[in-house]
Amino acid sequence: MQFILQRRMNTRNCSSPTEFLLLGFTNNPWMRVVLFTVFLLAYLVILIANIGMTILIRMDSQLHTPMYIFLSHLSLADFCYSTAVGPKMLVDLLATNKSIPFVGCALQFFIFCIFTDAECMLLAVMAFDRYKAISNPLLYAVDMSSKVCSQLLAGVYLVAMADALTHTTLTFHLCFCGSHEINHFFCDVPPLLLLSCSDTQVNELVIFTVFGFIELSTISGLLVSYCYIISSVLKIHSAEGRLKAFSTCTSHLTAVAIFQGTMLFMYFRPSSAYSLDQDKMSSLFYTLVITMLNPLIYSLRNKDVKAAIKKLRNKILGQEFGTEIWHESFWVPKSPLRHATGDFNTIKDRVN
Repeated sequence: MQFILQRRMNTRNCSSPTEFLLLGFTNNPWMRVVLFTVFLLAYLVILIANIGMTILIRMDSQLHTPMYIFLSHLSLADFCYSTAVGPKMLVDLLATNKSIPFVGCALQFFIFCIFTDAECMLLAVMAFDRYKAISNPLLYAVDMSSKVCSQLLAGVYLVAMADALTHTTLTFHLCFCGSHEINHFFCDVPPLLLLSCSDTQVNELVIFTVFGFIELSTISGLLVSYCYIISSVLKIHSAEGRLKAFSTCTSHLTAVAIFQGTMLFMYFRPSSAYSLDQDKMSSLFYTLVITMLNPLIYSLRNKDVKAAIKKLRNKILGQEFGTEIWHESFWVPKSPLRHATGDFNTIKDRVN
């Protein structure tokens, strides 16, 4: 009771701080150098892999299909939210001054929230795309037209921006009248709520409700899509056909399991099990590790991507000459999407 009264008294006299201090991982100078080296290498892989994947998909006309358009946006999301956190984290590992301006902290969290939400929903959209491709390949071009892809992408980014704006507004309107030291390596909601001297019950309720709704919706969409996919694949007569259909989903399933598993552990564990150290490790995992693994998972297990990389390498080496058409729009190609239904011809053999 005394703590609540103290918070109310502090709220009356609160003012927004001009900056926060990010405590990061450790104060050990040697360990900070080691972490800087490891994280720098990881971030360089993230930059090269995700930007490379996005450019490759835009340049190669064979990859202008809905599946790869969504994959390019997944790579974009990985690049953006890792870049919102990575450079500042690297600087703080070597700098003596680890401060971040109040506005900079809000902006970092806003960008991070947009693209983590976008990735969460993009994985569900990609599962829906695989369901359409496998369950009815003859109507795939109609079901996943350029217009439908544009609407799905617009919905993803609008919901992500609305969610990010809600959390950013509520969090950075709180009072921070005590210590301004954030026990984290970037501006995330849990450590900011712990730092606030305001009543954070509304914030916690909104986080649980809104994020829970997005997470539940995407997981439900994933489960429903894969139930239909499994049902369609089991109707295929040939073992080779079933294997080929399942192989188109393995990369996506791997990415979903890693990302959703981390997010569920991060935000839906009981409060009694909450630990800032665990929070840092989980945040580090989906900020650097997942964003580094996604393009590698899709490139190493995908024949189309490997063929496009080989084709681009040959062009760079001067073994192949020609011109490529760049679309004016980065987001959605203006020409009709090519629909690669050839991989699913075996599904025609399934029982009607």
